[in-house]
Amino acid sequence: MIELQGVRAGYGAINILWDVSLSIRQGELTTIIGPNGAGKTTLLRAIMGLIPLSQGVVQLDGRPLSGVPTWKMPSLGVVMIPEGRMVFKEMTVEENLMLGAFTKQHRAGARKQCDRAYEMFPRLYERRHRPAGTLSGGEAQMLAMGRGLMADPRVLIIDEPSLGLAPVIVNELFETLARLKGEGRTIVLVEQSTHRAVGVADHVYLLQTGKVVLSQKAAETDMARLHDLYFAH
Repeated sequence: MIELQGVRAGYGAINILWDVSLSIRQGELTTIIGPNGAGKTTLLRAIMGLIPLSQGVVQLDGRPLSGVPTWKMPSLGVVMIPEGRMVFKEMTVEENLMLGAFTKQHRAGARKQCDRAYEMFPRLYERRHRPAGTLSGGEAQMLAMGRGLMADPRVLIIDEPSLGLAPVIVNELFETLARLKGEGRTIVLVEQSTHRAVGVADHVYLLQTGKVVLSQKAAETDMARLHDLYFAH
């Protein structure tokens, strides 16, 4: 579904990703793990067109994504839920959700998708008229997830969703991920909790210093070896 072939990318003169190749298969949850600075978020930004490639190609359904602006990605069925929630604090919860259906093709179904977000995250319904800035960290993550789902994406790219959240909220979050996976959605997950990420995934990629050092089915992953590679220098 999504293929990266020999991708190099970074920021200005600083290269972060080095010849990264990986496959995101339709209907699977692919997790990308690695220590801080490994290039995980940079990889997601490269897929979304937020940073240019200096080498290589990113393809969706066999077609290169080069030149496709980030704001057109939802129209292709690809949505990213960024690290840090990034909700609009002065807007209400419902206004934030509606922004997720800003593309013309999704506006007609916005009300239906909003109701579905409320069904998935009942606390958002209770707080729908409140400014998003009044939400707790867990509620803000629910809002970011709900906003991402407003475009009914085929591919959901999620960056560090459990960061800074209480364990009980993390449990709810991973239950939601399992539910979305059960619906047949294709999910790309960058996550700090390796056990959680591998437990919900179909395939695991480990990044170290901008390179893929492990690519393996989640069910076949040896956690001890994974952690040895994770902490290798």
